[in-house]
Amino acid sequence: MTISRRSIVAAGAAALALPRIGFAQGAYPSRTVRLICPFPPGSSPDLVARLAGQWLSDALGQPFVIEDRPGAGSNIGTDAVAHSAPDGYTLLASVLTNVFNTTLYTKLSFNFGSDFVHVAGIANAPYVIVVPLSFPAKTVPEFIAYAKANPGKINMASGGTGSSSHIFGELFKAMAGVEIVHVPYRTNYMPDLMAGQVQMAVNPMPQALELVRSGKIRALAVTTKARQASLPDVPTVAETVPGYEALGWYALAAPKGTPTEVVDKLNGTMAKILVDPKFKARLADLGVEPMPMTPVEFATFIGSETDKWTKVIKAAGVVLE
Repeated sequence: MTISRRSIVAAGAAALALPRIGFAQGAYPSRTVRLICPFPPGSSPDLVARLAGQWLSDALGQPFVIEDRPGAGSNIGTDAVAHSAPDGYTLLASVLTNVFNTTLYTKLSFNFGSDFVHVAGIANAPYVIVVPLSFPAKTVPEFIAYAKANPGKINMASGGTGSSSHIFGELFKAMAGVEIVHVPYRTNYMPDLMAGQVQMAVNPMPQALELVRSGKIRALAVTTKARQASLPDVPTVAETVPGYEALGWYALAAPKGTPTEVVDKLNGTMAKILVDPKFKARLADLGVEPMPMTPVEFATFIGSETDKWTKVIKAAGVVLE
């Protein structure tokens, strides 16, 4: 077969016109990757994102730079990723709040379920019900009895309306049959909790663990099905309120259309990281546990989480605009 010079030139021009991602797939990543965290510095999502980003940098040989873009209940940072180029160089540090927001907000410019590729799980996030040391109840049964005897007199702090701490508290209120007043905070509520100005919070384990261990606040129960190794003597809520379970999580997501080769490389790398004893020990220091999932498993998980929490949010009548 004879190939003309004109054909060779045309083929070369066509190759030059191919999208740049076509060249980058085999060598991904070939430059810095931005991992956008839609929460402020020092928050639990930020802490986990920085830990994962450092290990991904070490494993893949390129910097994974954490960029905090908080605001609008995580929607500002999430929106930025949703509308980024789907080339694997802008990723989202996704969390359960992203699932909540699909129900809480009616005018989002993105759909968390369909506008993202759910790349990999990083860790699950147990929460813990905590009270001030001055609070009279020392167990969940005592807390429920006190709340029923004093309806509307317990103030529950949260990280804001629609936050995990709020929605997990709403689920507890409904299942325990108690009347508690929600007090949303824009800033750190732990000083007020320790001082007794608010009497309860359902707090992420990474932020509560050291305060509990140092005796500055009291842990009544963890929100997981089983007791946690980080607080082995603290019971589960379900031991008193059967069926209660509320588990946060941290993960990686990418814009829809990100090449399968990139997604698979990130997922495979994260899976290897999650079984590394040193990484697992770092997660344990934060009070969280590895959550390995394939992209298919993770997409299914997002669907089930959306179904569960949509029902809780609608039953509680929580709506944001």
